[in-house]
Amino acid sequence: MQIDDLNVVLKVAQLRSIAAAATHLDMQAATASAAVKRVEAQLGVELFVRTTRQLRLSSAGERYLPQCAAAIAMLDQAQQSIYEDWNEISGEIRIAVSSDLGRHLALPWIDEFMLQHPKVTIRAHLSDSNIDFYRDALDMALRYGPPSDSNLYGFKICNVPRFIVASPEYLECHGEPKHPDELADHLGLFYQLQEILNDTWRLKDEEQVYKVKPKSSRAANDGDMVRRWCVAGHGVAMKSGLDLAYDLLEERLVPILQDYTLDQGELWLVSPSRQSITPIVRLLRDLFREKTHQLLSQMVAKGLIQASVLEE
Repeated sequence: MQIDDLNVVLKVAQLRSIAAAATHLDMQAATASAAVKRVEAQLGVELFVRTTRQLRLSSAGERYLPQCAAAIAMLDQAQQSIYEDWNEISGEIRIAVSSDLGRHLALPWIDEFMLQHPKVTIRAHLSDSNIDFYRDALDMALRYGPPSDSNLYGFKICNVPRFIVASPEYLECHGEPKHPDELADHLGLFYQLQEILNDTWRLKDEEQVYKVKPKSSRAANDGDMVRRWCVAGHGVAMKSGLDLAYDLLEERLVPILQDYTLDQGELWLVSPSRQSITPIVRLLRDLFREKTHQLLSQMVAKGLIQASVLEE
């Protein structure tokens, strides 16, 4: 039985809610529910009585969980003694991050972290493709979107706005589209994952949703390449606001069709198990939250995004 699963069960018992426990532990509700089911399956009893309106401890849960909590408290105290001096934190960061986000934001931030903690080393895996934690020997991944596997654990870092952008030079030459349908006449710069070409963009206003497909000009399986093409004036691209932050702030790229809404994303720090969430992972989580908040705040101040993006 995994200790991380037991910690989830204890939090569910404390809060009397799987959803509330998941929020408190920075994970998805499906992940917390799966942990409860695994523990109950291994014990062969139900620890909770579930109804449509509430969740309460069963008689077995009332007997088992207090002893379980005491045992885990002793283990936590023993583990904490290993990390008493945070200034001397050491170990290896094995992290996967997408190409654009990694090169321009995450890895420079980790460089700052390593200056503060000189005993820390790094092994970076830069790829826009899906990663396998066990095959690639990774401890964490900084990825857009929450973990799709309920066995994974994740911390939400921030909300991520999306933009459709072009360079000032491109717009001067080709004109700026004022309606989504006009994108069909523009050169599209697309991201391609394996055989899937992301060449259809979804925008909406208060009345309807528009699905538009610009002319296919260039495509790459590397998000950084798409951004570079856009800055060079080769076409129009749709990308994460974090990937584009400095280009937008320094006006190398211009947001277009801002009267229309794009689906907002999320940035998550994901680990293969709760056991792999070390002090380094938690410190990096806090660092990424602080840095992204600062960057998004600059974008709010410049009028590029709404302040509501900063809300959890």
